[in-house]
Amino acid sequence: MVNIEALKDKSETRIFKAVFPNTTNHYDTLFGGTALHLMDEASFICATRFSRKKMVTVSTDKIDFSTPIPQGTIVELVARVNKVGRTSCVVKVDIFMEDMYSYKRDKAVTGFFTFVAVGDDKKPVAII
Repeated sequence: MVNIEALKDKSETRIFKAVFPNTTNHYDTLFGGTALHLMDEASFICATRFSRKKMVTVSTDKIDFSTPIPQGTIVELVARVNKVGRTSCVVKVDIFMEDMYSYKRDKAVTGFFTFVAVGDDKKPVAII
C-alpha cells in the first residue's frame, strides 16, 4: 500500500525568486499573470514529484491575491498536494513575500491547481 501522506511530504516543492522590475506592473508590484505562471510551474513540479507521471493542468481555483508583492522583495512559492483522486490531484500553492533587508515575511497569494495524470495517448491514468 502506498503511503499518500509520506508522498505528499516528499513532493512538497519550494521555489524562491526575486521580484525584479521586469516582472512588475505600473504600480511596481508583481504582475498577477506572473504570479499565476510561477504558481502553475511550482504546482506542476509538485504534482509530478508526487505521482512520477506525466501531469497536465486542468483547472485553477480560488486564487486569492491578499497582499500586493512589491518590487525588490523575495518570494517563496510553497506547493503541496492537498487532495488526491483516482487520476487527479489538487495542489495548494502559497506565495510568501519577504523583505530583502529584514525578516518580515507575509503570505501574499494562495491558489489551488488541479492536475490529471495522462498516458502516452493523452488519456487519464491512475495517479498512483
